[in-house]
Amino acid sequence: MNHQKYSSPDISFHHKGESNKGESNRGKTTRMNHQKHTPPTASNRHHGKHYGHNIQDFKIRFYISLIVTIPILLLSPIIQNVLGLRETLQFPGDQYVLWLLSSFIYFYGGKPFLLGLFRELKERTPGMMTLIGLAISVAYLYSSAVVFGVEGEVFFWELATLIDVMLLGHWIEMKATSGASNAVESLVKLLPSTAHRISDDSIEDIPLHLINKGDKLLVKPGEKIPADGQVVSGESSVNEAMITGESVPVYKKSGNRVIGGSVNGEGSITIVVDKTGEESFLSQVVKLVSNAQKSRSRTQELADRAAVWLTGIALGSGILTLLIWTIFLKQNFEFALERTVTVMVIACPHALGLAIPLVVAMSTSISAQNGLLIKKRSAFEKARNISAILFDKTGTITIGKFGVTDVITFDSSWDKNRLLSYAASVESHSQHPIAQAIVESSSEILKVNNFNSITGKGAQGVVENHLVKVVSPGYLEENNIEPLSNAVSPLIEKGTTVIYVLVDDKAEGAIALSDIIRPESKDAIHRLKEMGVNPMMITGDNRKVAQWVAEQTGLTEYFAEVLPQDKVNKVKEVQAGGNITAMAGDGINDAPALAQADVGIAIGAGTDIAAETADIILVRSNLSDVVSAIELARKTYRKMVQNLWWATGYNAVAIPLAAGVLYSWGILLSPALGAALMSVSTVIVAMNARLLKKEEKRERISNIE
Repeated sequence: MNHQKYSSPDISFHHKGESNKGESNRGKTTRMNHQKHTPPTASNRHHGKHYGHNIQDFKIRFYISLIVTIPILLLSPIIQNVLGLRETLQFPGDQYVLWLLSSFIYFYGGKPFLLGLFRELKERTPGMMTLIGLAISVAYLYSSAVVFGVEGEVFFWELATLIDVMLLGHWIEMKATSGASNAVESLVKLLPSTAHRISDDSIEDIPLHLINKGDKLLVKPGEKIPADGQVVSGESSVNEAMITGESVPVYKKSGNRVIGGSVNGEGSITIVVDKTGEESFLSQVVKLVSNAQKSRSRTQELADRAAVWLTGIALGSGILTLLIWTIFLKQNFEFALERTVTVMVIACPHALGLAIPLVVAMSTSISAQNGLLIKKRSAFEKARNISAILFDKTGTITIGKFGVTDVITFDSSWDKNRLLSYAASVESHSQHPIAQAIVESSSEILKVNNFNSITGKGAQGVVENHLVKVVSPGYLEENNIEPLSNAVSPLIEKGTTVIYVLVDDKAEGAIALSDIIRPESKDAIHRLKEMGVNPMMITGDNRKVAQWVAEQTGLTEYFAEVLPQDKVNKVKEVQAGGNITAMAGDGINDAPALAQADVGIAIGAGTDIAAETADIILVRSNLSDVVSAIELARKTYRKMVQNLWWATGYNAVAIPLAAGVLYSWGILLSPALGAALMSVSTVIVAMNARLLKKEEKRERISNIE
């Protein structure tokens, strides 16, 4: 049998306790292939490359190097003089012991930086590792030469403390950046490790990769749903917040779809799996997030160019510093060399290299967890400048199905709810969309006798011994029945569909129906206006309907009676006015318009996120998510700018300081202190990127309240 195994694309993730027993060769191959596509983190894609050294590796190297640094400090002449222990700690051959200990730190503690130096030079992309590698190599080689006969002073204690600080800085920085670059891993972790498969009236626990399409799975209360599928028995509420951003648990019963990774509530449900592997919703999200993180940012390209220039400036500044201090200022070579090493260390463009990718990783993670899926990074960045947005009416501003908007009675003796109940009772026997809308709006359905359909005109039945007919205006015309036109006219004027209710062949009232406006539409449109974005509506409906929807939602501009193929021309028309234009629609008949817009937004994609023409996909059918997407784009850009200003501004101040411009005022930085400042700048950039998540969470809580 050729079953499609369940596995997550683009990343290899093994749950604790997951069994490989019975795994097919195909399953193993799939997992191996996926492992190749593990998305790079922000910290190893750019100038801050760690070349295979993880957080734990830097931690171990730091502690071991720190321990070895203690005897190095005690054996260094300058430290012995400061402590007044020169005669006590001296012994024959102590300089050779000092050299051996320093060599250990240089080769062991400095290994990540030396490897980085060679690889950056090999790839012809000099950056942070080049500067650090050169700095520690110059200090080590010069000091070694002094030990073996060259006249001068050793820099071993500076070398050891410099490497210690760099290891510590990288360890802290990697911990700080890990939260911003693990979006894909956190999504995969939403899945449970096993599933309860039902077969032949028995239940067996199986690992996820053995799940096949058509399998029946039992999901117990409080468990994570292991795969996409349809509920076939049981009822429960399901928390989809981590996947779609829906804050309120969604009630599920037989016939409803569930998403793998969401959390089951209080009831047990049985589902039939209908999507596995790369077809599953979560897998598609993982792929989109991974692609978005790997896509190039215009701002990133600017930062990369700046980092290359900064590397050149750092090397040039180091050489210039050495020449100025030795030739023009007549300082000894050891002092000049220390200044040179400090300049090269403090000028490392690490913070600049991480400034943008960390923000990109964090914003991508935030968006994915809130049901905002970015397909095209450049379009998302452009979203911050949106000045006009066109909304498709049906299914976007409105729900996309009929609902009762008004109930009127022609006789004051009739109660509106009673009249609606009579009509709904009759219509409960019909499958027509208008009939179903009337049924859903009534709180009481009564028993109906002698139900009959009136072909093309409505339906009738006996309710509580009254002949009740629910009919169209055409039926009234054919039977010369006159309704109270002055009561119905306002309903017709606003473009609603009007259905009449006859009781014992007398017109007793009317029910108006229209496409229901989403409850959040008015607020979303108001917020867009406050943000300086001009919201517009585009619809194929007649002008009366469009005008009514516009009045209800606060829209001031709209295009009515527009055929699907002509929507793209309306987008061009708005763009011609000098607007950065977005188009928001359902991604089906709006595809050409979505493609033409500067930013195409597919709304309400649900579990089908294959909207090829959209740049941003909103999982929920909620207009507020459009506002959230634009706000997130603006916040992301602000964080990028803040990080760039910090990274470049820091170097503008730090390089002259490291070179010794304030030496005459008694201010001088040691190489270790320079390394500490460089590491702090990197951590600040990383923490600023992580603040994006806290700010977004705080604002969402505020909006809910």
